Amino acid sequence: MALHPAGRAAELTDAAPHATRNDADAVLARSVLSASPSLQLRLGETSVDLVDTHAILPDGTVVLAVDAMTRTGGLLVAARGRPGAVRLDVTQLVPVAVRSRVWAKVWLSGTARRFDPGILSSCDSDTVMALLDLPPVALWEVEPIEVGLTREVGATTLGISAFRAAQPDPLAADQAVGLQHLVQRHRDVLDRLATLIDPAVTADSARVVPVAVDADGIVLRAETPDRHTDVRLPFTGRVTSTAGLADGLRMLLTEATRRVPAGPPRATPDAHTPSAAACDLPEGVCVVPSS
Repeated sequence: MALHPAGRAAELTDAAPHATRNDADAVLARSVLSASPSLQLRLGETSVDLVDTHAILPDGTVVLAVDAMTRTGGLLVAARGRPGAVRLDVTQLVPVAVRSRVWAKVWLSGTARRFDPGILSSCDSDTVMALLDLPPVALWEVEPIEVGLTREVGATTLGISAFRAAQPDPLAADQAVGLQHLVQRHRDVLDRLATLIDPAVTADSARVVPVAVDADGIVLRAETPDRHTDVRLPFTGRVTSTAGLADGLRMLLTEATRRVPAGPPRATPDAHTPSAAACDLPEGVCVVPSS
């Protein structure tokens, strides 16, 4: 089992307490929907991929920008008002190169209606800006009736009240950029974080790669050619913004420094990966501390 920086058992990605599991899944589902640039819209036997054409309202309602004069728009017109006639599918991929890249899949069935501009008065400024960024065509609301989440650990159907009450993780929008930056610029940091994982997990690993980060911790994947193990390293305090991520990582690095390594440092990159370059971002902007 992986080790918590303080020496306790670390929380694996599938080991959240049962009492809070549905809420955690709801946050993940909202995060996937809000951060994904694309989704698949299904109307009966017809499916179409939509890119940069959706936004999420604070209550979990999905807004789609679809021209009513297109075939897809015509199908939405025909489906409007019918409960569950619309289905949305979103897949979240690990944003770095790993063998098994599907991190989560979210599906949502709901009822389509024409967008009510009066909703804008109850939206925050970020939501209003997201709506203004949609293509200038007809807007449709998809009110969720049923929401499901599929992960490597299994599939579940979420409670609608939990889904509506949840908010996206504060790091969801910038997770991909942050993880890619870690891999490309800070492999020395990843090597140090890897020492917080039980050596039994990493003994046969070809490399250790960050595959997810959220307000409560970072998930490292110990990957071999035929299997992988995901281990969550929890932050000592909740990270509420991308700017605070460096502080969360700094605390983990402090714990890693205190631990005596059992052997020589592990090399995170594989043989085909170029050596890490120094961070070229200004101090205070880089997602991890420089020392």
